[in-house]
Amino acid sequence: MLIDLLVDVKTTLGEGPLWDVAEQRLYWIDSFDGRVFRCTADGREVRAWDVPQKIGSMCLRRSGGAVVSLARGFHFLDFRTGDVEPIHDPEPDRPDNRLNDGKVDRQGRFLAGSMDTQEAGPNGALYRLDSDLTVTKLEGGIVVSNGPCWSPDGRIFYFTDTWSGQISAYDYDTATGAIANKRLFTKMTHEGAGFDGATVDAEGCVWSAHVYVGKLVRYTPDGKIERVIDMPVKKVTSVMFGGPDMDVLYVTSMAKPPLPRFPGDGQLRGALFAITGLGIRGLQEARFAG
Repeated sequence: MLIDLLVDVKTTLGEGPLWDVAEQRLYWIDSFDGRVFRCTADGREVRAWDVPQKIGSMCLRRSGGAVVSLARGFHFLDFRTGDVEPIHDPEPDRPDNRLNDGKVDRQGRFLAGSMDTQEAGPNGALYRLDSDLTVTKLEGGIVVSNGPCWSPDGRIFYFTDTWSGQISAYDYDTATGAIANKRLFTKMTHEGAGFDGATVDAEGCVWSAHVYVGKLVRYTPDGKIERVIDMPVKKVTSVMFGGPDMDVLYVTSMAKPPLPRFPGDGQLRGALFAITGLGIRGLQEARFAG
């Protein structure tokens, strides 16, 4: 196994690595600085787009461009022009919240949650953006929405409220996008860490970034720890498989913690990393159907 520095653009809050099989390109974001990045599998041809607000996550569209979850709701992003067009703000009455992590289910629906920007109270919620651009609230009472991902068959949905100390699993209705039967998947075992971004590999195991302690953890489908990878920075934020053979694990990190109580890092803070030699493949991410 090798951990390589892929791109060092010092993202203030790097997040959301997203490998696109059709383009053979990797996307990731800087949540705080409001930028979307793209590069090749080996870190070349880096390009960036600015968005007008903090960005929590993004997904690609089947029709081209992207959907971005900005501080004030869902928006379209046109890669050709750089234009950003609003879709819907699900929380116009909560100015201290912003949208955060999100992913697309196998049927092309975008699920993204919101968070309390001070990470202090259960003021956030989980939302589903359907292809007809309607928005449905799926769950409330969340401090920091993070780590949405699905089992290989799409019937189990994984999600965490970062500071709840656990990843939850839900039954996922692939026909309607409804969630049910919330239950414990796994608990945090690293003191001082929070569950951040996550992905599921082709074997059905869940990979989770444990932010502030610099660890990546692979969980078996029954929630047991299968392996732990120590990263060269503490503030790892999210993970995603990609590359030509879907066997490279891309890892984002943050250069500056969002609140003063969180630890700093060394020279590699905010970098994008690539882990090879794992012998594990990921799953192709779906595009938004709208």
